[in-house]
Amino acid sequence: MHRWMLGALSLLLVGVAQAQKPPLLPEKDVATLANELSGEIAKRNLEGIARFHRQRGSQGFHAAAELVAERLRAYGLSDVAILQFPADGKIFYGTQRSRPGWDAEVGELDLVQLDNSKELSCSSGSILAQCMQSEIAFHVSYAAEPIVLAEDSESADISAGRVGMKGDPDVEAGLVDVGQGTKESDYVGKDVKGKLVLVSAQPGAVQDLAVGKLGAAGIVSYAQNQKTAWSGEDENLIRWGHLETFSPNKTFAFMVSLKTARSLQERLARGELIIVHAVVKAGQHPSNYEVVTATIPGADPKLKDEEIAFSCHLDHQRPGANDNASGCVTILEVARTLQKLISEGKLGRPARTIRFIFPPEVEGTMALLNAVGRILLPVPGPSSSEMRRVTPGPDLTHRIKAVVHMDMVGGGPETKAVFHVTRGPMSLPSFVHDVAWAFAEWVNEESYKFAATGKADYPMVAPEGGKEPLRAEYSAYTMGSDHDVYQDSSFGIPAIYLNDWPDRYIHTNFDTAANVDPTKLKRAAFIGAASGYFLAGMSDKDAQAILRLIQLRSLKEAEELGRRRPQLQQCEGGETERFTLEQMRPFIDSVSRFTSDTKGLGEPYLARMRDNIDRNSEGRCLNTAIILGGNKTLRRKQEPKGPLAVFGYDYFADHAKAAGVETPKLLTYEGLWGAGEEYAYEVLNFADGKRNAQEIRDAVSAEYGPIPLAIVVEYLSALEKIGVVEEVK
Repeated sequence: MHRWMLGALSLLLVGVAQAQKPPLLPEKDVATLANELSGEIAKRNLEGIARFHRQRGSQGFHAAAELVAERLRAYGLSDVAILQFPADGKIFYGTQRSRPGWDAEVGELDLVQLDNSKELSCSSGSILAQCMQSEIAFHVSYAAEPIVLAEDSESADISAGRVGMKGDPDVEAGLVDVGQGTKESDYVGKDVKGKLVLVSAQPGAVQDLAVGKLGAAGIVSYAQNQKTAWSGEDENLIRWGHLETFSPNKTFAFMVSLKTARSLQERLARGELIIVHAVVKAGQHPSNYEVVTATIPGADPKLKDEEIAFSCHLDHQRPGANDNASGCVTILEVARTLQKLISEGKLGRPARTIRFIFPPEVEGTMALLNAVGRILLPVPGPSSSEMRRVTPGPDLTHRIKAVVHMDMVGGGPETKAVFHVTRGPMSLPSFVHDVAWAFAEWVNEESYKFAATGKADYPMVAPEGGKEPLRAEYSAYTMGSDHDVYQDSSFGIPAIYLNDWPDRYIHTNFDTAANVDPTKLKRAAFIGAASGYFLAGMSDKDAQAILRLIQLRSLKEAEELGRRRPQLQQCEGGETERFTLEQMRPFIDSVSRFTSDTKGLGEPYLARMRDNIDRNSEGRCLNTAIILGGNKTLRRKQEPKGPLAVFGYDYFADHAKAAGVETPKLLTYEGLWGAGEEYAYEVLNFADGKRNAQEIRDAVSAEYGPIPLAIVVEYLSALEKIGVVEEVK
């Protein structure tokens, strides 16, 4: 680390006082929250939600939404509603192509093994019943475990080469092992027409090739997604499967365990003929994205139109307990607690309104933030079938000042979960994330003290939960949930992201309520409630406390740079340090969303920082931007809004194909700390009309590791060709 940087750090620490215990809020408020929040109430609600198979636009999702709305009304919240946004596959919400709802009635798969001696006669058209052995190998049932039927499966129908009566919703056909199933070479020497293919890939990755091109009747998958250190250890896990929503090659797919797949592979390798009997009644249909929302109105006439939002995602397969019933019941518990304490006068009503949002993941949030004027509400009265269209008040994206997003926050010891308080992307520096970490770090200390000694003022332990320390991690930005939408440059809303990773049971039939810990729910609820309540009431009086957080954040950033520097070349290291330090200006400016005292708060500090940066400018490595397009300055257009890779639809890929643009190298690039998806997200976010391509390259290099300028220029050029960005002359 450069000596000038160490000098700057010593200045940062001037005036940093011992962290208050507890931080930011008066201790009486902290004690009131800690005493009222209940991990048990949260888990009871979780057990209710986990009963439903909660696919977007489905009957199961609607039932879960009604349950959440009923709880919010019972807790006394205001403006409780289930907002509806049409989803028919044609309407766009920003970059999200709406996906039709999907429901299933029946999904059954029976499997019969046939003797080798009968293979020839059975395969040449004799009556199937005469070939079947009496013993059924297994029975897979959607009614018992909905996860076994891949999302977006369509009803099985009868076509040439399939056994049965025309119009029946079932198929009887041979099973063929094709390995991964994503390449044509996987099918060499194998006749799959009219048969089901056994694959290791996700169904959606093989359907166009296996079904569309080669004529397979359906898919049986044992995909092992979400790889962790525990992957493959439990062969009984069945993982959630997906078909492509917009593929023209409609089909059905079943998901089976690794144990079942290996048994099938062994039989097929011995030359045995296996016949499967599939019955599927399922399909897409025009529907609505449903978003449950409610508020706790703010008290300040000037600030009550500003909002702090709590977000989760309500959709998932059954049971989907940690992912993500846990996040939804935790913000539901925050809603209950804050409403109760405020109405009883035990907590003051905050200046700003607090909003709670329960959408389908990503696509529901995209609809909510894009669909001004398209919101549908039930007509008050005995009939809930009538709807009325309403236009919201001021743009929601301007009202929401910060979000607390929870996605998987209840994993107990059995899930092997690590709890993260995740910072925002470097394109959106904000003190908001440090507010959450201040409370999380305090819970870490208190919970560890209790675990180690049996004594602590605030152990945050639920009577029915564990007693382990929390050990939350303050983590760099990672993608994968609704926080990506809020923090996209279209919206620019800082989002606190609370999440578990790894989780050995994510997206499996073992993601059950039994593996969710009430103590973990209580602690996550406290961190979220304390953070949201502080931000909802934040004013000029809190400026100095925020300055201390900013100073401590600067130290953490510098320590991180020191750890990363050995992996960087000299020039790249210098540019990374400069970019990170220069970020402190917008980091301090982020306070202006909440208080008018930013000038007094940050100017002396920024002046010292600028002096240090300027002194280091002489002789530093300069990128000359000799690559064509390196000096080009681009900005994102106002429309469409949202990330380019959303749920079930890739805006970039679709529009690049239409424009004849080849896939840019950036999308498959692997950096030191990030991959193509992260680079692409941030390159677009940094296209703000102020940075040229070289400066964008330096910014994403600081965040995810060095990347050649040519690769960034190529991606920006592709974005320009599909009309997402435009040049600033």
